This record gives sequence, C-alpha cells and structure tokens, in this order.
Amino acid sequence: MRRIGIDVGGTNTDGALLDGERVIETIKTPTTTDVLGGIRNVLDGLSHRDIDAVVIGTTQFTNAVVQRSNLNRVGFLRIGLPAGRSLPPLSGWPSDLAEAVRSDTFLVRGGIEYDGRPFEELDEQGVIDAAHQFADSGINAVVVAGSFSPIDTRQELRAAELIAEHHPKSQVTVSHRLGQLGLLERENAAGLNACLLELAESVIAAFGAAIDQAGLGSQTRLFLTQNNGTLLQIDEAVKYPVLTFASGPTNSMRGAAALGGVDDGLVVDVGGTTADFGALVSGYPRQANAAVEVGGVRTLFQLPDVLSIGLGGGSRIHTDPLRLGPDSVGQRLVTEALAFGGAVPTLTDAAIATGLLQVDGTSPPDLANAEEVLEYAAKMIADGADRMKLSSLEVPLIAVGGGAFAVSDAMAGITEVIRPIQGDTANAIGAALAEVSGVIDRVFHDMGHDAAVSEAIRLATEDAVASGADPTMVEVIEVEDLPLAYLPGDARRIRVRVVGPLESLHSSNG
Repeated sequence: MRRIGIDVGGTNTDGALLDGERVIETIKTPTTTDVLGGIRNVLDGLSHRDIDAVVIGTTQFTNAVVQRSNLNRVGFLRIGLPAGRSLPPLSGWPSDLAEAVRSDTFLVRGGIEYDGRPFEELDEQGVIDAAHQFADSGINAVVVAGSFSPIDTRQELRAAELIAEHHPKSQVTVSHRLGQLGLLERENAAGLNACLLELAESVIAAFGAAIDQAGLGSQTRLFLTQNNGTLLQIDEAVKYPVLTFASGPTNSMRGAAALGGVDDGLVVDVGGTTADFGALVSGYPRQANAAVEVGGVRTLFQLPDVLSIGLGGGSRIHTDPLRLGPDSVGQRLVTEALAFGGAVPTLTDAAIATGLLQVDGTSPPDLANAEEVLEYAAKMIADGADRMKLSSLEVPLIAVGGGAFAVSDAMAGITEVIRPIQGDTANAIGAALAEVSGVIDRVFHDMGHDAAVSEAIRLATEDAVASGADPTMVEVIEVEDLPLAYLPGDARRIRVRVVGPLESLHSSNG
C-alpha cells in the first residue's frame, strides 16, 4: 500500500511517500502562511502513482484555541439540576477564551448517580426550550453534558436527539464521547470541540480540495491523524476536531519508533521552534495520566505524555547571560538567520559556525560563542530527557527533527542516541504509518470478566473495520478492566483499543 504522510509544523511542512513500511521519498518545504500552500507544495513534490491514502497531521485546531482565533460561539446544555448551579459551564476558562465562545447556557433537570441510577428524569421540555433559544440566537454549535453520563449515555443522547429535532441546523457535541468521569473536564473538552466545528468544516474541505487539485485520483482517501497515533476518518474529524490535538508529537514518536527500530525508549523531536520529548511504550506514545490543559482549559483528554521546551533550530541566541529561545525565527530561518545573510543569531548559526552542520547556500557566520551555545542547547535537551524518564533505568533515545544536531551523543541515563537517516521527516513518516484504531470504553453489566472483555474486543474490532482497517490484521493493543463494586449487577468498566493497517483499495501497487 502506498501512502503519503504530511505533517504541518510551525516552521516546515514535511512529506513522505511510503510503500508498506518502506520509505520511498521524503520532502521538506517551508510552512506557508495559509498552510494549504505548504501541503500543495508537498503533494507536487512527491510521486502520485497508486496512492491509497493521504494522511495529514495538523496543528491548526490546537493553534486556533491557543491563539483565540477562528472560533465559533457555543451554546451549553448541562443536565444535572438541582446540582451544578455553583459552577456553570466555562468555569475556570481563561477570560479571553470564554468571551470568544460564550453564548446561551441552560441547566436542566436530570443526570445520573455515580452508581448508574437516574438522579432525576431528563426534563425534555427544558431541552426543547433550550433548543428553540439556541436556534433564535443563531447558535448552531451546542454542547450537551450530563453528570456521570459515561456510565449511562441515554440522557445525553436523548437531549441531543431533541435538540436536533427542534433546531435542525444544530451541531451537537455530547460530552461522553470526549471524556470520562469528571463533569467539568468532560464538559470543557466538549466545549473546545464545539468552538472548532466551523473551522473544521472549512479546513478539512480545503484539505480535500488540495488532494483533488493534485490529481491523485478518486481512490485516494484522506485521513487526519489523531492524538493516539492512529487514523481519523474525515467525517469523524469534522465532528470531533479536538481529536487531532497533540497529533504532531505523536506522529514524530511513531515515525521515530519505526525508523529507529525501538519500541520502548525516549524520543526527542527538535524542530524549528520547540523540542518535544515523549516516551514510547510498545511502539506507541505513553499517555498522560493526569488532567491536561489545552489553551488554559483543564480537560481529561487522552493525550500523549509530551514535554515541550522552547528550543529549536530557529531559536534566538540571547547574551548577558546566555539564553536560547523561547523566541524563534521559525519559518523565517532562511531569510533572518546569520548564515543565510540575515541579522538574527540562531542555534542553527552556531551549528554551521562550528562545522557541526553543513547547509547548501550558507557560509559559516562569525559567532564567537558558538561552542558555548551548543553546550547550552545540549544541556537543555539532556534535562528534558531526564524529566521524561519514570525510573533510573537507562533507555535509548531517538533524536529526530531538523534540529536534532543539537542533541549530544552522550548523556546520563541514556544507553545510546539513535539518529535515523530520515529522522528530519519522522513526523511525516509517522503520519503515513498511522493505523486504524477501534476503541470501546463502556460499562458492562451482568457479564463476567472474560465475556465482557470478549464483547468489548468484538465491538472495538467492528469499529476499526468500519473505519477502514484490514479485518484480517486487527490486533488488540490495550485492555483495561475496572470492576465497579459500587454498581449493581457485577458491573465493570472495560476499555479496549485495537489497531490494524488500512485496507488497500488498489489491487496492485505495480
């Protein structure tokens, strides 16, 4: 199967063409202001023959939240009265972000107890009244969040059904789809998703247009990568753009694992602006166990455990005292850095000045403290790697990204530093290697452990196959069984994740 992976970074847009797991060709182009221009440049620079899929990793939705730009307003419906009045929706959000998305908010009676019993029956008339108000206010993006809804989703689903019936233009995000127990964090995740829905429609349509303009053919499918390192179908991406959050570091880690031949260890991806550290467990990124803040909003997303520091190839060199970054020339490196004829001293200049890095079209700049700068950068990276370790055991580290020259060959706690030949495009390679996943996370009643796990695996496999996985190659990579002693009927929460390669639509790759 031939696939093109594309990863859009702040400095460069990288592309990779793979046939199976074999890398055929790669390309690195500057990220353009409109983003889509960079994607078109990548597609124009790679072969188009028998391409089964184009897989894109993008930070556009994360950036929109962080920069408070291109966000639509959101209506909130919380199910849970008489509880929940003291902390209304958007509690704890940064004030500027809350003001950017705030609209009508309704609290209605209903909700679920911690043991799965109804707290109160859903106030359906209250939901209908809210739907009419959302429609009258022109608010189409609506969040529905109910207390303990992951235990019993029926009230949220019924409310969503009523809103859709009485406000046909609505786009409803139900909170149980994006989070676990913890009402505020789950509601926050749904709110972040809802405020991106209009942007998601336009961005993903533009991605599709870029594929069409490249002339790749009707059998070429388009996917985005999601934060667990697997593929996200376009129809799902339009409904749940938040699932792409942190997909960039995930792509890099997956690509690094494949290129470096390491399933368990550390990865550092040094780009133009930041260095991202992650840990590999069985070839996939280690997931964060704590609440994660996105744009200042506390959520319970299943995101990779990533540490980012402001160090990259474009990081500015500051003196008196010596400091690198966090400011960076980013995509302007080739015009503003000293080695390219500019006036800004950067980490890349230090590497070129010492002969550590050779770049066509440049000349070594006069940088007296170049060696000291590289030592400072190496220490920052060593400190970051140490912070990512969970024990004193030594592990390998894979260094990828265009700024990987800054990684020292020897550091405490690291058995070896692996530098894959194509590591500067590991993010795009990781995107191209992404597999299809199926996830089931639900409470099962009146079933023993074996029966509940078997049923969860069956449902997760069906989900993966429906999303395009090859049914003969789906494998289980994660099973969690949490008995819920406080619920009746031998209840247990089962989480299963399966993955499988994308099924090819071409009978032959030639």
